[in-house]
Amino acid sequence: MSSSVIRITARPKLRTPNLLAAWPGIGNVAMILAAYLRAKLPFKDLGYIDPAYFFDPVGVLVKDNVIQAPTFPQNNFYYWKNDSGENDLILFMGEDQPMSKSYDLAHCILDVAERFGVNRIYTCAAAITRIHHSEMPKVWGVATSRPVAEELARHNLQHADNLQIAGLNGLLLGVAKERAIEGICLLGEVPVYASRVPNPMAALAVLKVLTTVLGIQVDLAELARMAVEAKERIKQVAAQAMEEYIDYFTEPIWERDVGEENEEEDDDEGGEEVN
Repeated sequence: MSSSVIRITARPKLRTPNLLAAWPGIGNVAMILAAYLRAKLPFKDLGYIDPAYFFDPVGVLVKDNVIQAPTFPQNNFYYWKNDSGENDLILFMGEDQPMSKSYDLAHCILDVAERFGVNRIYTCAAAITRIHHSEMPKVWGVATSRPVAEELARHNLQHADNLQIAGLNGLLLGVAKERAIEGICLLGEVPVYASRVPNPMAALAVLKVLTTVLGIQVDLAELARMAVEAKERIKQVAAQAMEEYIDYFTEPIWERDVGEENEEEDDDEGGEEVN
């Protein structure tokens, strides 16, 4: 199956590349990071996976009274030659996660990885915690084997005893483990009350670690500015959530039923005082 849906459009000679794969997820951490890397490094097209096998269109767009052809989420590979390091980099970006056949898609990506002699698979995700939006997110690190996890310990990452990584950002590494391919997932902390808001702060924290692990240089100034702007948006989300919490769990005194007030007065008159 994989050979029929994988389309390789370039034949570069890559030096034991690493592969970074990203899909949309909580806080959009992985996609923010991957898109930033692609914008800052001179990646070139490597190929794509035909999405028709994995996605079923549920409708079509109409423009100027003309029906358009069905569109599918893109699943593209890019490559970057690291002239100053030992490992080149392959980047896979999926615009959406399929409702089914995720396991098959993971195998397709790993088939490409093995074709180009990939050294290690990397993914990124969000770790939902009780962190406050004003705090600097910490980064968690998990790996497909104990020796690789011990390598991560040198980067002072948070230790995960029990953790579930939802979606393909996690599943890909599980399939990599089945195929004896090393893999790492880096997770940036995201406030539980802002899990639906894009979070460049978490992406920045993860990218700082990832570039160190990969031994590559990337200018992070623009992403840092995005993180500052996002902090203000999340502050607004937090304020709105608090207002909704107060409205839901409290009742203004002027809206209370008169009968309730009379009952409370009767209780006060008939009750005993306890010291």
